[in-house]
Amino acid sequence: MEEPKLADIEMLRGLLAYQFGRGAEKILEGELRIKRSKATGRVREVYVDGVLLGTIRASDGFFIPSLRGAVKLLEHVPYPRRRVVVPHEVAAHVARGRTVFCKHVVDVDLEIRPGDEVVVVDEDDRVVAVGKAVVSGIEMLTKSSGKAVKVRRGSRQGLGNGHKAD
Repeated sequence: MEEPKLADIEMLRGLLAYQFGRGAEKILEGELRIKRSKATGRVREVYVDGVLLGTIRASDGFFIPSLRGAVKLLEHVPYPRRRVVVPHEVAAHVARGRTVFCKHVVDVDLEIRPGDEVVVVDEDDRVVAVGKAVVSGIEMLTKSSGKAVKVRRGSRQGLGNGHKAD
């Protein structure tokens, strides 16, 4: 890991504000460190205080939050920004990495577009999973069938190092 250059910090701030709204860039407060791609030299992973907050997708340059990154994002982004809300009884399944279906969505950010990175939360606004929207926020609420979010990682799947997200 290395200390980011000023241009890296500005890029990350702008990217977070663009994707998740004003205030999202506050997740970078603390001891910011990055990992770069050996092939391209571009920023690939973002750490604050030793915790992985997310990665930068090489194909489009978007920020992909980790579970811990999602928790920090929600501290700085007002409800319902970038959230997909599911009932408690469904949250347990989604936390294991299962897909979110439209019929289970009880509230959502209506500005979500297909392909957006989203945070799935329960009715108490606790992070359940992170993933990619399959349909728009409006469609999630109006459709009675079909996939709403393709879950990348659920909170009960662990963090890849033997730890749970809680």
